[in-house]
Amino acid sequence: MIRSELIQKIAEENPHLYQRDVEKIVNVIFDRIVEAMAQGNRVELRGFGAFSVKKRDGRTGRNPRTGEAVDVDEKHVPFFKTGKLLRDRLNDKGIVPEEDLPAEGL
Repeated sequence: MIRSELIQKIAEENPHLYQRDVEKIVNVIFDRIVEAMAQGNRVELRGFGAFSVKKRDGRTGRNPRTGEAVDVDEKHVPFFKTGKLLRDRLNDKGIVPEEDLPAEGL
């Protein structure tokens, strides 16, 4: 599912909200997650998972074309760990086609 599909689905399930308002809400949520992670904070959505930032130390890598040694700087990368509810739902029932999911989805 991509962002526009998420916005469309939420708008369909909440006919009392304008689509432009749903889009603003989704964008604010994503922006806050990104801001928190940029500050090095962890963002937890209970039952879904947690977003965090992990530090990767600098190292010496290899250029795959030439085999030449290349210094790779340290960097920070996003990390997502699934929540227990999401893991259980995927493992107990397997991955269920979207048309077989109940109306409330995940």
